[in-house]
Amino acid sequence: MSDQPLPPAPPAITWSDDARRQAFDAWLAPLAQAHGLALGSLRPASADASFRRYLRIDDAHGASFVLMDAPPDREDAHPYVRVQALMEQAGLRVPRILAWDEAHGFMLLTDLGAQTAIERLDARDPQAAHAWYVQAVELLVTWQQASRPGVLPPYDEALLRRELQLFPDWYVARHRARVLDARQQAVLARAFDAIVAQNLAAPPVYVHRDYMMRNLMVGADGRLGVIDFQDAVYGPITYDIASLLRDAFISWEEDFVIDLTVRYWERARKSGLLGAASPSGWGADFGEFYRAVDWMALQRHLKVAGIFARLTLRDGKPRYLADAPRFIAYLRATCARYRELAPLLRLIDEIEGTEAAAGYAFGRL
Repeated sequence: MSDQPLPPAPPAITWSDDARRQAFDAWLAPLAQAHGLALGSLRPASADASFRRYLRIDDAHGASFVLMDAPPDREDAHPYVRVQALMEQAGLRVPRILAWDEAHGFMLLTDLGAQTAIERLDARDPQAAHAWYVQAVELLVTWQQASRPGVLPPYDEALLRRELQLFPDWYVARHRARVLDARQQAVLARAFDAIVAQNLAAPPVYVHRDYMMRNLMVGADGRLGVIDFQDAVYGPITYDIASLLRDAFISWEEDFVIDLTVRYWERARKSGLLGAASPSGWGADFGEFYRAVDWMALQRHLKVAGIFARLTLRDGKPRYLADAPRFIAYLRATCARYRELAPLLRLIDEIEGTEAAAGYAFGRL
């Protein structure tokens, strides 16, 4: 008789609604038989910032699968299904949908792996991280090359402004408990007008909308797969590269960011997405392109600061707001780089209760 300790039992799956648990069990039972799934191996995999969660389950041979639990009254799974098909057709590695209970929001998916790309990164070792980012850039260009208008929702002025409004509504008013006076509101309005105008000038492509290392999975062969793509839209080509290199959860020095932005820019030009070979002729000069990425990142950082505040104050998920200082640092660094953003920089300092550093700043203006 072996004296080796038994492996720990998988963590229990909790349900706030017993009727939903029963519906899940009834849906899973025949799938378990068809795919040889071991029901006793069912365990939590991850939860995201939405009301969607993921479970993991093994088959008799040890291969794992992922189960999506997306309550239809909280999360519409139809965009996930639509974008999954687009990405698969484009040649990206994405979870395959093996079964979908449309009425209840349950889905059985192939498993891309248990490790995200960000878990392979060390902010102190950019050299080791570089190859992962190069691969991510290649995937991004592949995805953008498949773009067609009229397929995904437009990332238009209305959506850009709704996202920007999250900053004053949730970060400023709710998190910082600040009431902006008329002058401050005017500064913010002018900044938002300039940001929207800059971003709408970029040619439109498919936009993942949260393309960062936490949403890229490392396969057993070292290839990256893409997840969390259900919010994809058709909008500014600058958005996903800004999201990738000005990450919500890990930061890099400027030379690292510039190097990879150049690599993306060159790949996008060769593919006809940018530069003289593109229909728009847009982005032929790297300096102008980098400025456009900066301004797109500015919109994203304002939005995400608001989202993280909302996740904490409305949804009870405080771990996200812990990363807010990273976004404020991004905002301040970008605003300090461009003269027309100086009023926004002063306003951010007023909101944060900090003082801008005295002296001269050198860089792109």
